[in-house]
Amino acid sequence: MHRLFVGLRPPLAVRERLLAAMDGVVGARWQDDDQLHVTLRFIGEVERPVAEDIAVALGSVHAAPLTLSIDGVGRFERRGRSNSLWAGVRPAEPITRLHRKIDQALVRIGLPPEGRAYLPHITLARIGGGAGPVEGFLAEHAALTSAPFTLDHVLLFESTLGSDGPTYETIARYPLSGA
Repeated sequence: MHRLFVGLRPPLAVRERLLAAMDGVVGARWQDDDQLHVTLRFIGEVERPVAEDIAVALGSVHAAPLTLSIDGVGRFERRGRSNSLWAGVRPAEPITRLHRKIDQALVRIGLPPEGRAYLPHITLARIGGGAGPVEGFLAEHAALTSAPFTLDHVLLFESTLGSDGPTYETIARYPLSGA
C-alpha cells in the first residue's frame, strides 16, 4: 500500500521563515523542514495500480504557476481543543482552483471526492493533549507574512508514518505551465 498526497513545496527562504517562528508552545510537535508543504489533496492508502492511475491523472491537470505568500497563522480544533497550528497561504482562490482541478482528475479515475472544505495552509505543529496553550503563539505570529513566491510545479508525495512522525518522499513532479 502507498499512502499518497498531492502538494506544493514552498521555497527554502519561506520554509526558513516558518521554521524560525516555530517555538513557544510547550509539548508541540513542530514540523521539520522536510515536512513543510501545502496539501492540495490527501489521497490516503492505495494499491500500486491505483497509484499508477493517480500519477497519470495528475499529468492531465493543467494550471498556471501560482504566486503565493504566507499570511498569518491559525489553528485547527477538534472537540474544542487545538490539534494543530498552521500558517495561512494567500491568495486562496488560485490555489483552491488548483485543488478542485486535482480533485476532479482523481474523481474521474474512481477516487471519492474530497469530503471536507479546503483551506490552503502549511502545518507548523501538531498539538497533543499534554501541550501548553497556543494563544501566545497565535498572538505573537498573527502578522506572519512572507514575500510573494512562485510555484511552478505540483508534487505527488508518499507518506510513511513512523514513531518520529511522518516522512515524505516525492514520487512525481508535474509542471504548472498553463491554464
